[in-house]
Amino acid sequence: MKIAVIGSGGWGTALSLLLHENGHEITLCSYSQEESDHLAQTLENPFLKGVALPADYTYTADPACVAGKQMVVIVPPSFAVRSTAQRIAPYLDEDALLVSATKGIEENTGMRMSQIIASVTGKPVVALSGPSHAEEVSRKIPTGVVAACQNRQLAERVQDVLMNPRFRVYTSCDPVGVELAAALKNVIALCAGVCDGMNYGDNTKALLMTRGLTEIARLGMALGSRQDTFAGLAGVGDLIVTCTSMHSRNRRAGILIGQGKDVQTAMKEVGAVVEGYYAAKSAMELSQKVGVEMPITREAYEVLYHGKSPADALATLMTRKKSHETEDAGWNEKAD
Repeated sequence: MKIAVIGSGGWGTALSLLLHENGHEITLCSYSQEESDHLAQTLENPFLKGVALPADYTYTADPACVAGKQMVVIVPPSFAVRSTAQRIAPYLDEDALLVSATKGIEENTGMRMSQIIASVTGKPVVALSGPSHAEEVSRKIPTGVVAACQNRQLAERVQDVLMNPRFRVYTSCDPVGVELAAALKNVIALCAGVCDGMNYGDNTKALLMTRGLTEIARLGMALGSRQDTFAGLAGVGDLIVTCTSMHSRNRRAGILIGQGKDVQTAMKEVGAVVEGYYAAKSAMELSQKVGVEMPITREAYEVLYHGKSPADALATLMTRKKSHETEDAGWNEKAD
């Protein structure tokens, strides 16, 4: 199969390597010609040091490269998904299978990545997500992800193309839940990093992760997702890997913030896009729109955008009004 991967960051490159390993003909498209030339000349992505890139790729920065491709995997940073879709849309074949592998929510519109691509191209899109650090996938470490689409046949086609003995792909009919979990766990991972930077322990991180997943699921359910999605790879699986690994840019940025660095300095030191920063604002807008309470996300937003200190944010969370752990406590009110 002829496949174009649009976006040559760490994750896009890792996916291209997987697809090449599965026997497909790969075109790797960068944002700029300078980036593309660097990859072609060095055969190494600076985000995946020590991982050799195949010489038989087509390296390009031309969006017209999607013409004649049976599958197009779209993997730019979340803030560039709309512009990227607009650039490639005129050249897509009518029956091209589109895959969105970017995690995020668009600012102002609240749209998921697959929604943006579908609205621009007029084509159905399969969302790919799960606990999948590019650094590990590129080194052939066993990984599992989810291909989500309301069209079962399209999800299963993506499953067939990507799956191999070290990369397991499950299918899901719930792109809403899969994509929301993918985007919003970055906010929680950033918070987990802050806790690490402040030298809090495992108890704090466990509290943060479990309550964070609860509020993500609460928003997802309000927007029409399935509850069980958040107990799967795209939910708790991705949350675990992103909150606990130093591969996570969100966690690394959070550590620096917890150590006292300002937000912009922390993100610059990480040296790559920190998606949780953008997701916190989009999540706040979405939660307010649908009337869902997301206290952790709200405090993250206050720290990231309004300069609230992490210590004050934690104090606000720890001294909130008492509540049950679940929406329906389940007690028999007539019992003694």
